[in-house]
Amino acid sequence: MSETVSGKAQPKEEPITWEEFLTSMPPGRVYSINAGEIFPSANGPAVLVSTLKLFCDSEHCSKICFFDSSDPTVYLGADKFEKKFITYFCRHCKKTSRIFAVAVRWEKDSKSSAKTLTAVKLGEWPPFGPHTPTKVNALIGSDRELYFNGRRSEALGMGIGALTYYRRVVENQKNRIIDEITKVCTTLNAGTEILTELEAAKREIRFTAAVDKIKAAIPQVLLINGQNPLTLLHGALSEGVHDKTDGECLEIAMSIRIVLSELAERMAIAVKDESELSSAVKNLLKFRQPPVAPISKQ
Repeated sequence: MSETVSGKAQPKEEPITWEEFLTSMPPGRVYSINAGEIFPSANGPAVLVSTLKLFCDSEHCSKICFFDSSDPTVYLGADKFEKKFITYFCRHCKKTSRIFAVAVRWEKDSKSSAKTLTAVKLGEWPPFGPHTPTKVNALIGSDRELYFNGRRSEALGMGIGALTYYRRVVENQKNRIIDEITKVCTTLNAGTEILTELEAAKREIRFTAAVDKIKAAIPQVLLINGQNPLTLLHGALSEGVHDKTDGECLEIAMSIRIVLSELAERMAIAVKDESELSSAVKNLLKFRQPPVAPISKQ
């Protein structure tokens, strides 16, 4: 990589922390980093990178964990960018890793005596993008890679790409989504009308046409802010891409992803709560006392 990595792109006006830079910012952009204390070393000025909080998807963890760098010292170039790989390992399972490729340069802020860094994230592995909840993974089935591409596009601000990926996921997984809703309706004894309409909806090819088949109300527990999630998705998927700006497509894509995630969460909770309630009732019935005989009058 040449010295022009500082490029014509300008860093953000307000410096961000190392943790924000590594966990929340997409590759390919220039940022000012509030690096904390810069100290001298045999290899020149250096800074320590902070511990990160990341989702560990190992079977042992499957939650947000602390990740520590195997080499927390970053050496800084005084007038050129220094390139470095920073590898983090989960502190708990010691197995899951995240690798960041960065370029950093030390410079003195022209407006003050404060010392800041200019940094570019060149890439990371696994690829940049927020964690996808397990319940959503179960709902999107074989289209996980399409969904992850949508998440990465959304994170990078590419609205048309994100919307296109999410639309394909929902259309492709129409029957899986309807099957999961049917499972909840059956568990909650929602009635034959909605079950019949859900089955008819599965025979439609497109998601929007399938939703048009469903007239009966779905269970209250699945409503999102009082609205039918299928109707919300129907409205978003009915929007055209070609007549929308990238920003408008990004807004629609985010809405699809949020509604889909919330629907997956509500379906999982509904089935789990009903199952736990049925189990609790059965357990309590085991301890039901025999009826007390009436007291005879003297």
